Amino acid sequence: MTNLYLKFEQSLGISMKSEEPKPTNNGALRPFLKWAGGKSQILTELLKYYPPSYNKYIEPFVGGGALFFSLHNPRSIISDLNEELIITYKQVQTNVYEVIKILQTYINEEDFYYMIRALNVDGLSHAERAARLIYLNKTCFNGLYRVNKNGTFNVPYGKRKGSFLNELNLINASNYLQNVTILNADYKVVLKQYAHKGDFVFLDPPYQPVGKYSDFKRYTKEFFYAYNQKELANIFKHLVDRGCFVMLTNSDHPSILELYKDYKKIFLNTKRLISCDVKTRHGVDLIFLGGI
Repeated sequence: MTNLYLKFEQSLGISMKSEEPKPTNNGALRPFLKWAGGKSQILTELLKYYPPSYNKYIEPFVGGGALFFSLHNPRSIISDLNEELIITYKQVQTNVYEVIKILQTYINEEDFYYMIRALNVDGLSHAERAARLIYLNKTCFNGLYRVNKNGTFNVPYGKRKGSFLNELNLINASNYLQNVTILNADYKVVLKQYAHKGDFVFLDPPYQPVGKYSDFKRYTKEFFYAYNQKELANIFKHLVDRGCFVMLTNSDHPSILELYKDYKKIFLNTKRLISCDVKTRHGVDLIFLGGI
């Protein structure tokens, strides 16, 4: 890895040095990744409906974790099936300075971007994999994490200006993550093992597509089909019956409305930020509440 960076530096006639940043507990907590289907846009609405008191917070489709970071609750369990994402969370939790040092050797330049994108992650350390994901997320087109059927990241360069490295935000995220349980697991396994009465569970699954231009969070090589939505709705009910406080987001597809017809729902007009066609950047998100 190091030889690749040095070779690239030499070809550009530049030298990139790392400096270890000083840790700080100051600064607002916010996601360090932008994620397809992320909840930053509707965060204000979500915060209107979460329970005033609860035990653990559990988010098994964590993505960028907008709600997770906003709640400031270290008694949390976050999980996702995306291995690269969870490696990144764990490295920010346990090895943030090494991740930052690696990112300090990166540059926002198209040829360099495609060199990093083409790397085989199996040959990288976990710190290098985390730095790679953060870098690609901040410099690719629209901050979209997307993989093909082989699980290979394939988003083009975004040609965005400005810095891709926010050291303070990464350090603050690391401080917050110190006592958080981070899992690379199926949501069903996580909820069966960890969700108990009095816990707050936030479910943000891949949305049921509502038309040709739908955002359905294709960020792993696995899809989320109609039968998966039905399975999740049954688990939602079981969680509520167990005494959990449950919040779920999804699209306004008729099948979703039918699945959650017995629960309180909130309609939200939203923008679809991933689409390259401005005409398709609109939609309706639904929030469903159980036990809240």
